[in-house]
Amino acid sequence: MKNNLPVFKYHPDPFATGVFEEREQPVTCPCCGEKTSVVYTGPFYCVEEVENLCPGCIASGAAAEKYDGAFQDSESTDEVDDPDKVDELVSRTPGYCGWQQEYWRAHCGDFCAYLGDVDYQGLVDRGILEEVLEDPELDGWLRDNPQSLGCNPYGYLFRCLHCGKHLLQTDYD
Repeated sequence: MKNNLPVFKYHPDPFATGVFEEREQPVTCPCCGEKTSVVYTGPFYCVEEVENLCPGCIASGAAAEKYDGAFQDSESTDEVDDPDKVDELVSRTPGYCGWQQEYWRAHCGDFCAYLGDVDYQGLVDRGILEEVLEDPELDGWLRDNPQSLGCNPYGYLFRCLHCGKHLLQTDYD
């Protein structure tokens, strides 16, 4: 089933980041009424308690429309000028789970792709520690103490869709 997923530009591997799960027994998506073995387990901000959304209803925007909901708070993002990009992120992209309020990074005038959680060693292993530390938006304390990343604060890794630059969003418990 993982190979039949819609493509999410801003969240390219929602299985790896843990917001999609494959169930042994299919369940019914509350939005479209179809059976699905892949369900969304990430944040969805709406009045109703909605569980087991299928990837198709997220990608099409049907879930956000039906429940007047959002997968990301539009006020908790870096700024982009194109309202269509904001709509795609908020209404048609799986969110991610943070310790506190999730925040989505942008670069080159577009939202970045969310790659998942990362700690200090993960940045070192990927060879991007110095690149991430160059970000002027990065918390100054963390820039001076990058080894603390993974305990408190915690890191969420993003990559620019246009230039490939890696950016980090940090969260403190």
